[in-house]
Amino acid sequence: MALYIVPTPVGNLGDITRRAIDILSRVDFIIAEDSRYSQKLLNHLQIKKKIISHYRPREESQAGKIIALLAGQDGALITDSGTPAISDPGFILVGRAIDAGIEVIPLPGPTAFIPALVASGIDPQRFLFLGFPPRRPNDMQRLFKSLAPLPYTLVFYESPRRVESFLRNAATALGGRPFAMAKELSKKHEKIVRGRLDEWRAALQGEAVLGEIVMIIAGQIGPAHPEPAPRLQSIEDIYAYFLERHGLRKNELKNIFMKKKDKNAFHGSGDGH
Repeated sequence: MALYIVPTPVGNLGDITRRAIDILSRVDFIIAEDSRYSQKLLNHLQIKKKIISHYRPREESQAGKIIALLAGQDGALITDSGTPAISDPGFILVGRAIDAGIEVIPLPGPTAFIPALVASGIDPQRFLFLGFPPRRPNDMQRLFKSLAPLPYTLVFYESPRRVESFLRNAATALGGRPFAMAKELSKKHEKIVRGRLDEWRAALQGEAVLGEIVMIIAGQIGPAHPEPAPRLQSIEDIYAYFLERHGLRKNELKNIFMKKKDKNAFHGSGDGH
């Protein structure tokens, strides 16, 4: 039998595809993130089906039961909105289905970050989708710093309650790059706010930040400013440099350096690279 992955509208119910309606009508049961939310969609479509809940943090325990059902029946995996497994439950179940030899059939359809990206005005040719960022400011700051040198457009989901923290930390780590905030896509109050990270307060002035949020940030443009060459005048300087920058252990470095026949090669003139 088969597991169908069925995207559902992110807001406007008119975005559901005919094929999605057909599959939801034909399968034996539906696997939903929130049965109460999904029941509203099924009522709108006039579809009556058995709904099985599949939500975090019980994905592991629920997956086994669902796989047992899929051995003899067809099921459709849906989420509250958008495409299942994209920052939503589904990945574990899909993996279990593949391992069990169950056919997995994905349907194309709605997802929030693609419309936001293509309408942002920021390069959509190469991008990284990173889902929800860490909640703690320090963790968020570390993430942004690690992404700073990359040339790819950065795409995030974010809670409206954390938008200001997100933009403040992004501006600190990434400077004045262009950004776009898409809110309430396909809904009545849909809007895309565009600006620069170093001017995010002005960009958001007077805006009601509500609903589902997609954040788009431009990647690094051109070569990053090179750091000056480190002054490595002793073996201890080299140890310190690699320990700090590359996470190597001192014993590992010693093993590498001691294999060199000419140890004096590591006592240079100060122009080390």
